[in-house]
Amino acid sequence: MLQSNLLRFVARGSPKRWMSTATKLTTVEVNDKTGIATITMNRPPVNSLNVQLLMDLQSSIREVENNKCRGLILTSALPTVFSAGLDIREMYNTDKERLRIIWTELQKAWIALYGTSLPTAAAINGHAPAGGCLLATACEYRVMLPKYLIGLNEAQLGIIAPKWLMSGFLNVLPQRVAERALTQGRLFTTEEAIEEGLVDEIVNSKEEALERCADFIGSFAKVNPLARGLTKLQFRADNFKEFEKIREKDLSDFIALASRPEVQRVMGIYLENLNKKGRK
Repeated sequence: MLQSNLLRFVARGSPKRWMSTATKLTTVEVNDKTGIATITMNRPPVNSLNVQLLMDLQSSIREVENNKCRGLILTSALPTVFSAGLDIREMYNTDKERLRIIWTELQKAWIALYGTSLPTAAAINGHAPAGGCLLATACEYRVMLPKYLIGLNEAQLGIIAPKWLMSGFLNVLPQRVAERALTQGRLFTTEEAIEEGLVDEIVNSKEEALERCADFIGSFAKVNPLARGLTKLQFRADNFKEFEKIREKDLSDFIALASRPEVQRVMGIYLENLNKKGRK
C-alpha cells in the first residue's frame, strides 16, 4: 500500500508524476517541466458525482496544493462526458442522513476547487450539466469541445440551484442571462456557451483543450504567485462569506426539498428513462 502511494515517474514525452492511487476515482498527473497538474475524473459511465468521487476530488486538490504545483487542470477520462452532475441514484429512495452526506461533500468539493489560490482551468471534453457545470464554473478558465451541452438544469428535476452554486454562473454570465437559464433549467450548446461567455474557447480535441488550459495557466508565469492567488481570493471572498452564512440552512433546505414525494417521483422517472436507454 505504501508503495502505491509513492510518486512514480513516466518516461514518455515530458517527465510526469502520477500522484494518486489506482483505487481513487480521480488521478493526478503532474508535468514536471511546467509544474501544472491535471486532475482527471474517472467514474464510468458519466462521472456521476457520488460521495466517493466528491471526496476523491477534494483529496486530489489537496495533493496538488501540497505539492506546490503551478496550476490545476480539471478534465474527464470519459470520451463524451465531463460530468453528468450529482448521482441521482444516491439521492433517490434514500434516507435524510445520506442526503446530508452527499450535499455536504458537494459543498466541500466546491469550496476546495473554487477556493484554491492556484490558477485553475477546465478541459471540458464532454457534456457538463448540473454538477458538471458547477465544477467547470468553479475554475477560472474553460475550454470546451464542440457539440456538447453545459448548464445548470436542476429546475428540470425539481431541485433549486442554491445561491452559492449560482455564484459560479454569475461570475461569467450577465445576471439576466443567468436568471433565465436557471429558471428554465437550460443547457447551452458549446457554441451558445462561448457566445454567452460561459466558456472561453472551443477546440477540436481533448489534447488541444489540455494544451490551451496549460497556456492559460502559463500566462501567469511572470506573476508573483502569492499576489496572484490573494487577488483571486479577494474577488471570491464575498461569495464565500455569503456561503458561510447560509451553509447550514442550505443543507437543511436541500434535504427537505430532495425528500419531498413529488421531487422523488421526478427522480424516479428520470432514472427509469436512463434505464430504458441502457445507462447504469
